Amino acid sequence: MSTSHKNNQRPALNRDTTVCISLSGRPSNHGIKFHNYLYEKFGLDFLYKAMTTSDIEAAIGGVRALGIRGCSISMPFKQAVIPLMDEIDHSASVIGAVNTIVNTEGYLHAYNTDVIAVASLLKTHGVDPSLPFILQGSGGMARAVAGAFFDAGFKQGTVVARNEQAGSELAKQYGYDWAPQIGSLTAPILVNVTPLGMEGGEEKDTLAFPQSAIEVAEVLFDVVAMPVETPLIKAGRTAGKKVITGGEVAALQAAEQFRLYTGVELSPELVEEAEAQAN
Repeated sequence: MSTSHKNNQRPALNRDTTVCISLSGRPSNHGIKFHNYLYEKFGLDFLYKAMTTSDIEAAIGGVRALGIRGCSISMPFKQAVIPLMDEIDHSASVIGAVNTIVNTEGYLHAYNTDVIAVASLLKTHGVDPSLPFILQGSGGMARAVAGAFFDAGFKQGTVVARNEQAGSELAKQYGYDWAPQIGSLTAPILVNVTPLGMEGGEEKDTLAFPQSAIEVAEVLFDVVAMPVETPLIKAGRTAGKKVITGGEVAALQAAEQFRLYTGVELSPELVEEAEAQAN
């Protein structure tokens, strides 16, 4: 389906309305606003709702049994859902993490649209693959980011993670170095893939990298999308650095999810329009 559209009125909620949800440890309103705005825009009989769960197996069973069309998966469930799927797309299997589930008559097909989004942003922001980077984090999203950097031709990287097993395994997978903490490490590209700076957490005011590292960096990339203006992004703007925000990642991957759920492809202008509504 093309991106051309008329402002058709979305049908009133009814028994046949198609439901999509998100499952996250810390649900946000971003996906709700993004997807529902576009459902209105295209006059689609869809509804999007954000949720959390204390039982991921039961939740996925509910997605299958209740006919929920799409399910966005966020931290900390990106790896836990893998054995619960019927089919794993290459985008998810290559990094061992899922962020999107499409349910077709009870058949669950898993994808990872984060990889696509990060790769696209590295290209559009003109980030030089010859530059070394430091990536902080070792969870599902960190796998997606590391995989995207590797696919984009970045050869010199260091994964910083307190979890030695997860951090060293992730680094080894792509031939990168591992360190247990930032310490005095610096690099031209700094990437935060941890909850540092995330709204609602104890560390919401924490700067993800030392000020000294920020000052000598060229690019700051923070995947935290709530808020978009994290302490790291604010510090980067103040220091005059190139910044890539979690809001940009969230919008691009959400556009791909939207296509998978509805069959509608979004133009960059519509993505920007919907993203403006979501923030």
